[in-house]
Amino acid sequence: MTVLSDLSQQELEEQLQQLEKKYDQFKEKGLALDMSRGKPCPEQLDLTKKMLDLVTSDDVYKTNSGVDIRNYGVLDGLAEAKELFAPILGVKPAEVIVGGNSSLTMMHDTIARAMLFGVVNSPKPWSQYEKIKFICPSPGYDRHFAICELFGIEMITVDIFEDGPDMDTIENLVKEDPTIKGIWCVPKYSNPIGNTYSAEVVRRLAEMETSAKDFRIFWDNAYAIHHLTEQHDELVNIYDACENAGNENRVFIFASTSKVTFPGAGVAAMAASPENATRTKNQLGIQTIGSDKINQLRHVRFFEEEGSLQEHMKKHAEIIRPKFDKTIELFEKFLGGKEIAKWLQPSGGYFISLDTLDGCAKEVVLLAKEAGVTLTGAGATYPYGQDPYDRNIRIAPTFPSLDELELAIEIFCVCVEIVSIRKSLAA
Repeated sequence: MTVLSDLSQQELEEQLQQLEKKYDQFKEKGLALDMSRGKPCPEQLDLTKKMLDLVTSDDVYKTNSGVDIRNYGVLDGLAEAKELFAPILGVKPAEVIVGGNSSLTMMHDTIARAMLFGVVNSPKPWSQYEKIKFICPSPGYDRHFAICELFGIEMITVDIFEDGPDMDTIENLVKEDPTIKGIWCVPKYSNPIGNTYSAEVVRRLAEMETSAKDFRIFWDNAYAIHHLTEQHDELVNIYDACENAGNENRVFIFASTSKVTFPGAGVAAMAASPENATRTKNQLGIQTIGSDKINQLRHVRFFEEEGSLQEHMKKHAEIIRPKFDKTIELFEKFLGGKEIAKWLQPSGGYFISLDTLDGCAKEVVLLAKEAGVTLTGAGATYPYGQDPYDRNIRIAPTFPSLDELELAIEIFCVCVEIVSIRKSLAA
């Protein structure tokens, strides 16, 4: 491939004319291809359909521990469900709180409780400060940022690298500023760039000196078991690291089965230190009498065979890995060597992150939309929806069929090249 910057103006204009003709042909197809969210495809959902048969009207409605799942109680979740989540979260079962179907809900409510009541070690509720701030490694997860916006929490954008967030900057910020109360982290196969935090990054997050004594790490380990290859990324246990550093109250850990079983009917869980967990359960006891224990039991029974969770996730990988491979293959085919885009090939998770030339992402997303390909909005991976470089685009390849994906990525690549040439000609 020819580097775009090596082409003459006439060559660029000729190339642009050919690409625009191809783009117009795509527009004439009247396509409607949606890659805006990281959704499991129907084939993935079918993997779990037998779960719906595991608790029936003919059932014995008691767990092995003697709990009648039809009735009130068991605020923090079935003991068997805690056993299921403990290795995913990297904690003991006693440190797990099992909730409803959404880890996002648990994160939202944890923030809400901190705003209303503070957390362990808080001098006062967070809402009583004139201003509080969160560090937001970016590109990151738009729904984390939306929670901060909802509660009026100021967001500080910090760069994220292949080994994790910029720790030099983070350490300086939290040491000097007592209004910084937390940080969002998607530590494994992150959303959207697919990286995994290094052991050094985890250690520094656990050990760093913070001016705010009630500083919290919101550890959203959503993709902990979502491997794409046989070579799994290894993530150091953040809870152990915090405990070893004498900061066991520093971290809240979250996960769910939303992309493991049914996104609309999965099970979510969080883990915390004994002191954090006790405070959380005391507050939850006013809010609810317990989550859906019938659904928790479905999940426990589905995964009750030792190793079945791991085997189940291999089946997910078999379905979606070809889509990731095809996306990378097409990026290399249409964009490789032109120096107009950069991307990483993740070994897990649900997304591929692509950076265009600075100042091009919004236009690329708009052009793709007009050609029938819907992408996550440009800027969504940054706080306030503002990518300071206007270059990051999140690609979600899981939901479309392989044929649809191939067409969508080809259209996307044409849009990237058109916008890049237009920028070059306008310079």
